[in-house]
Amino acid sequence: MAKTNTGRFFEDYRLGETLHHAVPRTVSGGERALYHMLYPARHALYSSDQFAKNSGLPASPLDDLIAFHIVFGKTVPDVSLNAVANLGYAQGRWLAPVWPGDTLRSQSEVIGLKQNSNGKSGVVYVRTTGVNQRDETVLDYVRWVMVRKRDLDAPAPETVIPDLPKALTPDQLMVPTGLDFSNYDFTLAGEPHRWGDYEIGEQIDHVDGVTIEEAEHMMATRLWQNTAKVHFDTSARPDGSRLIYGGHVISMARALSFNGLANAQMVAGLNGGAHANPCLSGDTVRAWSEVLDKAETSAPGVGAIRLRLVATKGGDPFALRGADGKYLPDVLLDLDYWALMPL
Repeated sequence: MAKTNTGRFFEDYRLGETLHHAVPRTVSGGERALYHMLYPARHALYSSDQFAKNSGLPASPLDDLIAFHIVFGKTVPDVSLNAVANLGYAQGRWLAPVWPGDTLRSQSEVIGLKQNSNGKSGVVYVRTTGVNQRDETVLDYVRWVMVRKRDLDAPAPETVIPDLPKALTPDQLMVPTGLDFSNYDFTLAGEPHRWGDYEIGEQIDHVDGVTIEEAEHMMATRLWQNTAKVHFDTSARPDGSRLIYGGHVISMARALSFNGLANAQMVAGLNGGAHANPCLSGDTVRAWSEVLDKAETSAPGVGAIRLRLVATKGGDPFALRGADGKYLPDVLLDLDYWALMPL
């Protein structure tokens, strides 16, 4: 009996099955230090215990995307070890802060399957839930990934594509208990722009760029325990390149968005997202944002802002799709999310 795990292939998935992912992970303040080393992350709520306490929290939580990366990484051996590419996200909700000392684990339910027309791969849709040591859900989201087939003659499953709403409604967002921006310190946060200063339809060029290095990508992917072959093994892709983990691009773009959105402190919801084109070592990532919607919340001084975050590797700011409706070749990421911001 084979002892090693070759990973699941497309024909191995069954609609409705639950995948319990191995190796829970206890997080510490080291995660924060490493995250800030890998990305130019500067949002004050995640940098300062005192700033967080002045905002009604007991201390500074770990960055929302740290929770995302850890929960995501647990799923890779069961969902995307043999992936061609991770394609998109929807219905992501951050339901509780993650604190140093918490232990996170994940499970996923297969909610959709569709074999590709070439018969060599298919798309698997999963709903992933991350919980802490108290069995509290800290994060859930849907993602879909293209996975190779092992046996090209294996019959195609019935096509089931889940019906996913285009966006979370503001009432579906969870504001952390105690969060209060009534006495928010804009000077310490780094910018004076509050929720009321942003207009729906406004576009923001975040100006800065960061060139992706092979070494930092490898460090990040190992940190999040992401074992997908396309990130490590040069024989896994026809061109011999190692694909940059899409979450690395998400965190880089989010960090770059500080310049212009320094007060979009917490990520509360992920409405949708697409990795439009592959990112490779040597690409210089830039970012721009568009304000899609705004809403007030029941928390004192806290507003919600819906943003489109686009990461590119060149081209003109605010250019997204060509005349054919397809993403332009320089677009790496198109992410639609809700953030919490002082009113």
